[in-house]
Order: sequence, then structure tokens, then C-alpha cells
Amino acid sequence: MKKFEVYRNMRKRAVIFGLPISLFALMMVSILASLLIIIFSFSFGIIIGLMVFNGGLYIALTRIANNPQLFQMGNPFPKIISNKRNSGFEYE
Repeated sequence: MKKFEVYRNMRKRAVIFGLPISLFALMMVSILASLLIIIFSFSFGIIIGLMVFNGGLYIALTRIANNPQLFQMGNPFPKIISNKRNSGFEYE
């Protein structure tokens, strides 16, 4: 008899093919655009080129999804958390 485990990690985000929903949508738009290009151009080189491009895009998007620190520019947390008005003077 088959055993099923209870899914306990409810706070994780949903993924499709290893990509978050927004990156998966970007990948599908790229694939649809590639299909339109393939339909209207009958060149074998373009077909191979688009397959390579879509494969490279998928690899790049999975790397971005697994390492989100790549595009983080600034510090996400402020130096001081306070309710006082900021006068702009540093006393320390």
C-alpha cells in the first residue's frame, strides 16, 4: 500500500517547473513569442537558435530563482528603527 506524507511546508511559494509563478509566466511568454517566430519563418537556423535561447533563458531564470541575492541592490533593513523625528544630525 502506498504511503503519502503530509505537506507541512505551507509557507513556501508555489513553483512550476522549478520557477516561481512570475518567472514561469515570463518563460511562457518567451515560448509563445518563439512559436510565433517559428510559424512565420521557416528557417532551420532560426528554429535551432530559438530553442537554444529558450533553454538558456530557462537556465538563467532557475539560477535567479535559486539565488535571489543577485539583484538585491541596497540594504533591506534600516540602521535605526525609531519613532522619533529624524532631524538629520548624527550625534554619535
